[in-house]
Amino acid sequence: MKNKYSDLIEQTFDFPTEEFHINAEGELLYRDIEMVKLAEKYGTPFRFSYLPKISENIHKAKFWFADAFAEHNYNAEYNYCYCTKSSHFKYVLDEALKNDIHIETSSAFDLDIVKKLHENGKLNKSSYIICNGYKTNQYIQKIIELIDAGFENLHVILDNKREFDILKGKTEKTIKLGIRIAAEEEPTMDFYTSRLGIGYKDIVPFYEDKIKGEANFELKMLHFFMNTGIKDTPYFWNELRKCLIVYARLKKANSNLDSLNIGGGFPIKRNLNFSYDYAYMIKEIVGQIKQECVEKDVLEPHLFTEFGSFTVGESGGTIFKIIHQKKQNDREKWNMIDGSFMNSLPDAWAINERFILLPLNNWNKEYEHVLLGGLTCDSDDYYNSEQHVNVIYLPVTTEEEPLYIGFFNTGAYQESLGGHGGLKHCLIPEPKKVILYRDEEGNLVDELFSEEQTSKSMLDILGF
Repeated sequence: MKNKYSDLIEQTFDFPTEEFHINAEGELLYRDIEMVKLAEKYGTPFRFSYLPKISENIHKAKFWFADAFAEHNYNAEYNYCYCTKSSHFKYVLDEALKNDIHIETSSAFDLDIVKKLHENGKLNKSSYIICNGYKTNQYIQKIIELIDAGFENLHVILDNKREFDILKGKTEKTIKLGIRIAAEEEPTMDFYTSRLGIGYKDIVPFYEDKIKGEANFELKMLHFFMNTGIKDTPYFWNELRKCLIVYARLKKANSNLDSLNIGGGFPIKRNLNFSYDYAYMIKEIVGQIKQECVEKDVLEPHLFTEFGSFTVGESGGTIFKIIHQKKQNDREKWNMIDGSFMNSLPDAWAINERFILLPLNNWNKEYEHVLLGGLTCDSDDYYNSEQHVNVIYLPVTTEEEPLYIGFFNTGAYQESLGGHGGLKHCLIPEPKKVILYRDEEGNLVDELFSEEQTSKSMLDILGF
């Protein structure tokens, strides 16, 4: 009878995968990295970032778009933008910017990062800086500073009509504008229309009444963002169609318009059964844009994408150790981790997000049904299901042999939402952070980026 954990996985999934396989000792290898050795070297809990995956996904997207452009005879440019809110860390941006990409920002402090990147020679003044988000006075001030400093391709994406009035008179240099469309949301949402952007029917009149004729403003971009991401659903295609109708009308009213920003990202792998045809979706999007432009007799626009999770999500992971199994009743076995889901994986708690969960060792042992509990005293600090099934199975654990577990593809948003450093729920410390990359010979290099948070760092914030 096959009842080892390895048997369960091999019977359930097409395993091994591109990222994962196991060795003879029943230990998990992630991209040929012996994860148990990392856990033993650095101790748990820890986060890791495998930097080559960032460049790999950027290259894939560029290839898919180039292929789609060639198939549809699409005569314009494609520009890959990284939306920094997914992960602001310097090592992430340094890796991403190796690949001739551009930046999308969300707030005033983002532009301080842009300045630092330029000072360090990572970003030049001809790079596209797409300024999204609601524009506070501080955000506007920093935008103007960059424009005055010569950042020639900074685009201010108007979230509302008021932002245009605030920009007027701030500089004598030309300000390149975009307008974000307030898309209609899916019926399952709590609201009908996105709170971000300007409604479809208001965009052309807004240009005609406000922007047209203003000497130092150029409306260059229409920004189309789907909250649910780029998915092959009637809802997505319907909203894209509406966007293209507006683009054609706006292009005929304004010859400066030459770019369409397809915001909303690609999905990433959340389980081992993940399936998504990226190449097909890109070809369909490019084809529909091309067809609409031909029918409306307008030039096809340059295409921009803003990939955050797709860029950095699959490069990250979070490793814990099972420190105790608590048998709560006749049926429930609680494996307690040496960290907190609420603090380290906030999306798992806040929006019931699921990640790829795999043990790092003991694959040759029998498996059992368990629940996972975090260290805080909050009843919501738990993880109780995988995306493909409603239970968790892990190898049987004993006090004599520790079980390490890994949550993979956690590289986007978790550190920003959980707060790297700072205060934590129940004062559970921030895990240490390890950076992984390959040297010129292809050998793995692992470096400690930050130690586990100390008591002193929290007490200083609290005023003790």
